[in-house]
Amino acid sequence: MPIPSAALEVETAAQGPVRKRVRVSGAWTFEHLKTRRGDLTPAIEALEREPPEHVAWDLTDVAELDDVGAVWLARAIRAAPRVEVAARHRLLLNQAGEALQVPAAARAPVDPLAPIVTVGRLALDFGEHLRDATMRLGLIAIRAAELSQRPRDLPLRELSAGVFRSGVTALPVTMLVGFLVGIVLTYLSALQLKRYGADLLVINIVGVGVVRELGPMLASIIAAGRSGSAITAQLGVMRVTEEIEALSVMGVSTNARLVLPKVIALAIALPLVTFCTDLAAIAGALLVSRFTLGITPAAFLEALPRAVEVVNFWIGIGKSAVFGFAVAFVACHFGLRVLPNTESLAAGVTRSVVAAITTVIVLDAAFAILLRNVG
Repeated sequence: MPIPSAALEVETAAQGPVRKRVRVSGAWTFEHLKTRRGDLTPAIEALEREPPEHVAWDLTDVAELDDVGAVWLARAIRAAPRVEVAARHRLLLNQAGEALQVPAAARAPVDPLAPIVTVGRLALDFGEHLRDATMRLGLIAIRAAELSQRPRDLPLRELSAGVFRSGVTALPVTMLVGFLVGIVLTYLSALQLKRYGADLLVINIVGVGVVRELGPMLASIIAAGRSGSAITAQLGVMRVTEEIEALSVMGVSTNARLVLPKVIALAIALPLVTFCTDLAAIAGALLVSRFTLGITPAAFLEALPRAVEVVNFWIGIGKSAVFGFAVAFVACHFGLRVLPNTESLAAGVTRSVVAAITTVIVLDAAFAILLRNVG
């Protein structure tokens, strides 16, 4: 026999303290209430507006009751003194009533000094990172000096593997990006230079811009998002699995075995990647110049050495080495600060990429100021 759906009958008393008698029957479960919601909600809201002592509740005919139905009834009953309920439903109804009586958390008052406190915390956090980074940089310098006296202890396998992962495997994506940037930069420059009849100046703009600025920046930003995140994730997983602690227990230097090879590898690989990125960008510029400005490849390549001085090339390569060191150092710094949990690992990788890109941009601005009279 099917169980009747949820029903609620209200009888008005003529006299006495009880003005309304409510008889509840049927199945008060989610499945039945979702179809009767439109009918029951107005009746329950009307009963909630009545004083609790004026309403008597009879729940003995309730056939089924689940959490949803218990919450509905507990909210309507509130502190009514006259409630009749079957023993099998009493516990669930009492629990729902107690849950509704839990006071809501008080809203915290607005603190007018909250922005100042936030800035202070950020400053303290930055100071802590700067202190730890300075200590780690000093330890790396000490380990490098020690290994220079014992070349046999240099981890050449880790160094070569780092150069391969950070350099060779990164060439396809960096050269593709460089090629596309060369096309876009040349095309936009050509549109403006055509108006003034200075078509050949596109070689100067693209050559100097790519070799000195865009090439190192593109390679470094891609390295920060690709190699830097991989380094942070690798060291973070080692921290989570307690491999770093195991190395420390065995007396193996973390900076000499893990940090130093990665830093040196990226400092070596990034100039090579930058050189290939420059070639790809110039190839894109050459292609656009041929079809947009009518400059033949032979004329483009002949004018390029006169437009781009050799010093600009070496400035770009030198900046790439510094950027590679900075990206790997920032990645190792955040990787070794990961706590032994997955949430910290994800946050560490994100912060590492953001900090590495920011560091590269700040260093590039510093180089632009220091070398403004060179080239």
